[in-house]
Amino acid sequence: MPRGVMSAAFAVVLVAGGAGACGGDGGSGSGKGEPSGVTPATAVAEAAANSADITSLHYRITGTVPETGRLEADAFMRTDPPAMSTEMSTAGQDGDGPLPVRFVDEVMYVGKAVRGKRWFRADPAGWGGLTVDNDSYGVLPRQLESSPVVQSTLLTGSRDVRVVGTETVDGTRTTHYRGTVTSGSLRAARDAAPDEATRERLVECLDQFMGLRTPDTLTMDLWIDGDNRAKRFRWQARIDGVRTGTGTGGGAGAGAGGGPLDLTVTFLDIDRPVTIEAPPAEDTAALPDAAQEGGA
Repeated sequence: MPRGVMSAAFAVVLVAGGAGACGGDGGSGSGKGEPSGVTPATAVAEAAANSADITSLHYRITGTVPETGRLEADAFMRTDPPAMSTEMSTAGQDGDGPLPVRFVDEVMYVGKAVRGKRWFRADPAGWGGLTVDNDSYGVLPRQLESSPVVQSTLLTGSRDVRVVGTETVDGTRTTHYRGTVTSGSLRAARDAAPDEATRERLVECLDQFMGLRTPDTLTMDLWIDGDNRAKRFRWQARIDGVRTGTGTGGGAGAGAGGGPLDLTVTFLDIDRPVTIEAPPAEDTAALPDAAQEGGA
């Protein structure tokens, strides 16, 4: 084939291949970086299913929550046995640096001096379970009391999930999805679940949604990586100020008001070894009962 003809043919192949790689109409929300042949709803559901296998996680949290305003946190968690460790900075916090908080064996440890000790402990404490089981005595905003792995699956209850585009998140190429979630859409998805595992995930999603005290709609963005796993999610909503205490201490609901929620969680490392241990007993003081009852 003459060189000029061959070059022209090659160019046609490249153009055609590029157009195919970018998608076509592909159904609802397709054409902006969505994986070929996969609808947004299917991609989100697959990512939720893959999250069930996560055993440990390093993640970062940034944003604004009604209870504390602006916050940042760097956290580690494991699922078996359940444990979590975080260092959290909030608006108005004193100048001692991030506040260390750990949950180990249903006990919460907070790196704050009490009676000459470097840590105080409060128990029974709960993290990472259903909303009614979580209790951090007011130390953590309620949005941080639940597992981010479960929280990342809420978009499976959206009726309008769509593709926004492809973006790089923390050095990883991802597909960005967006949708809105309501209690009604979550209940409908739960009732239409094709199998028991999917239904259980949606029951947990509904619990997480109700725990947020969102009066109407939660807008959620989800970034999914090439392994069909969540890489980042973002919540935006207006939170209702009415809230009741949860767990043994009741402090989780103390003094909470309404306001904007804008929270972003980024998964940094998945399934890498995580060690979370209780502080030395000799350096830990028990939180007085009165403080537990009123909120730490």
